Amino acid sequence: MAFMKKYLLPVLGIILAYYFYSANEEFRPEMLQGKKVIVTGASKGIGREMAYHLAKMGAHVAVTARSEEGLKKVVSHCLELGAASAHYVAGTMENMTFAEQFVAKAGKLMGGLDMLILNHITSTPVDLFSDDIQLVRRIMEVNFLSYVVLSVAALPMLKQSNGSIVVVSSMAGKISNPLIAAYSASKFALDGFFSSIRTEYSVTKVNVSITLCFLGLINTDTAMEAVAGILDVKHASPKEECALEIIKGGALRQEEVYYDSSILTSLLLGNPGRKILEFLSLRSYNMEKFINN
Repeated sequence: MAFMKKYLLPVLGIILAYYFYSANEEFRPEMLQGKKVIVTGASKGIGREMAYHLAKMGAHVAVTARSEEGLKKVVSHCLELGAASAHYVAGTMENMTFAEQFVAKAGKLMGGLDMLILNHITSTPVDLFSDDIQLVRRIMEVNFLSYVVLSVAALPMLKQSNGSIVVVSSMAGKISNPLIAAYSASKFALDGFFSSIRTEYSVTKVNVSITLCFLGLINTDTAMEAVAGILDVKHASPKEECALEIIKGGALRQEEVYYDSSILTSLLLGNPGRKILEFLSLRSYNMEKFINN
């Protein structure tokens, strides 16, 4: 009985409140009007669609990717769609110095930052893993380490605006899949790092939300080409709707977003078991030592 009062009842109350309020909060496009948003990996695919949605909502948009030609077209169309402003900086996320400098430049162009959407990935072969350690290193640096660099660079501005970090991940970062071991490792790393940072922000009263988005197969050109002849692409989800769901999750400051063709995905992966264990684990830490510092 004492265990129930001390642990289970508070945990269940938190879980029930979380699911109740998450289900009842409604997204409104005007939430993004005038907001200053960075989108990485935005020259094509989901990133491009997010930039277009944000433009329609009247946001300020700063986009980046490797293709300058692609970014020019995205920025031009964003302005046509009604963006408050639109900017681009071309570069590669293999260069951590560029990643850091891009955030500073984007913040200066827009006059601050409200939302950082991390969406870029490097090319990944769909094949059995052999012994290519350099491939693993490159994928981890671009798909994971650059996300850390970008979020660290953006944090001072996000603290000022009580802003949001939106991390675009994959179902491959929640469940194991063959043929994409290095890619999967980078996505699992995102969950581990940003979920831990979210807990630290909560304990230390940093009002910056972190939303992790776990996506199934999306009908981007890159994904369709990569899995052709390997996976059944008939059930791939539309990138336009996926992009909007990511933005909604960030605007509503949700902890996690699941977007997949199957309705079972969020039910099976979004269970409260992990939240209960994290809550119980946190109670064993002496966090006052860190809060006071």
